[in-house]
Amino acid sequence: MGVIDEVHGDLDADISLDEFRDAVEEKVEQMGGLADEETAAMLIAHELDESEVNGVADIEPGIEEVKFVAKVTSIGDVRTFERDGDDAEDGHVLNVDVADETGSIRISLWDEQAQAADEQLETGQVLRIKGRPTDGYSGTEVNVDQVEPDEDTEVDVQVQDSYSVSDLSLGLSDVNLQGKLLDTGTVRTFDRDDGSEGRVANLTVGDETGRIRITLWDERADAAEELDPGIAVEIVDGYVRERDGNLELHVGNRGAVEEIDADIEYVPESTSIADLEIGDTADIVGVIRSTDPKRTFDRDDGSEGQVKNVRVQDETGDIRVALWGEKADRELAPGDKAAFADVSIKDGWADDIEASAGWQSTISVLDSDSPTDVGSDDADETAQSETGLDAFGNGSDGSGGSDGSGESDDSGGDDAERATDSGTTTETTTTTATAADGEYVEFTGTVVQAGNPVVLDDGEETVSVETDADVHLGQEVTARGERRGGKIDAEDVF
Repeated sequence: MGVIDEVHGDLDADISLDEFRDAVEEKVEQMGGLADEETAAMLIAHELDESEVNGVADIEPGIEEVKFVAKVTSIGDVRTFERDGDDAEDGHVLNVDVADETGSIRISLWDEQAQAADEQLETGQVLRIKGRPTDGYSGTEVNVDQVEPDEDTEVDVQVQDSYSVSDLSLGLSDVNLQGKLLDTGTVRTFDRDDGSEGRVANLTVGDETGRIRITLWDERADAAEELDPGIAVEIVDGYVRERDGNLELHVGNRGAVEEIDADIEYVPESTSIADLEIGDTADIVGVIRSTDPKRTFDRDDGSEGQVKNVRVQDETGDIRVALWGEKADRELAPGDKAAFADVSIKDGWADDIEASAGWQSTISVLDSDSPTDVGSDDADETAQSETGLDAFGNGSDGSGGSDGSGESDDSGGDDAERATDSGTTTETTTTTATAADGEYVEFTGTVVQAGNPVVLDDGEETVSVETDADVHLGQEVTARGERRGGKIDAEDVF
């Protein structure tokens, strides 16, 4: 066995012995006799090892040449363009999206390759690609030098016409997905490297298999402020990216978000409040027991932040949830059933825990007939173990919490939202007496705690009602009886 054969035998690159011999011979000629066959073979082997990448995620501009295997996820149209020069023939280019288990990338085929691929290439094919990475309009792209089908290699990337949330995987493009719109954000602007201004906004969509964050870019960002939570939408021509270890579905100018007439079920999974622990990132589903006014505070960087606290109860207990940034603008009222997804569980006021809902969190108001109804006997038994306003954690909860969750935009900047001393509020007790002790009163409010005592909230104050009446969370009732401070000894509840 000659030295060329030995070097070729040690290669990991996919190149035949004849191709390797030709490359060595060409290298010897290029170097004008400065390298013998062994030296030339070693140089070629080094170049081949350098160009072989472990996956699409390793491809970046600046690498002279790459070789990789990926699956075709979408095929564009052949575009014709004029080349410089009076006698120059028109050029042709075809953009193809390909992906492997590590990510997706666009490849560009030119002229004869583009025309041949337009006739022969199919979505789902696995290709062996050799080309030159470049910084393209939508990120890193590869200008293809050589490409051929690879029928023997499996690439675990799903390609289909429509997807559910559970079907999504990194690298997918041309994704069409229908879901229920759970949450919307505001449009944010950022400066691109080329000096232009970009726009980005976020939605959260769920279906029967799960939920996913949607990132809308530039012209598509307006949909976040035009669409209302609760409707059914279809995401058209999205592509899957990863952020902070989680998959997101992105929609650029080629894609769209459209309202559709469909009945799509989303049933959130949740952790029982009693099982929450500090450090968890969890989903909570329950009934709003009380809400506090929105407050503003000064961040460390001098900007102004905002926060609003709500108290949420399920069958096992209750917890304060701090809503930060734009989440504080959500309209939530006592009696609403709501899901709080991806909230951080923190050490709260008075040795209690609290949940923090920041920019990554999702807040969804659920239908009244949702299976997550906590107005059950279990909830009543839980409430009976507490006493009056003490069940709220010392009355109407007004703590702003120790800190907030980061507010960020998709331009990559993170703005940690933490309340300074001037913005931190303290726990207060709401026991406003509008009648003298012992006076007979009539009080109408929403049941925010069932059992005995029943706790009613009318939006301005909260009172405890001593009664054996059978009421349920969210019900509006009137209590008549003698009032002493924040308690009513009810003779009648209706």
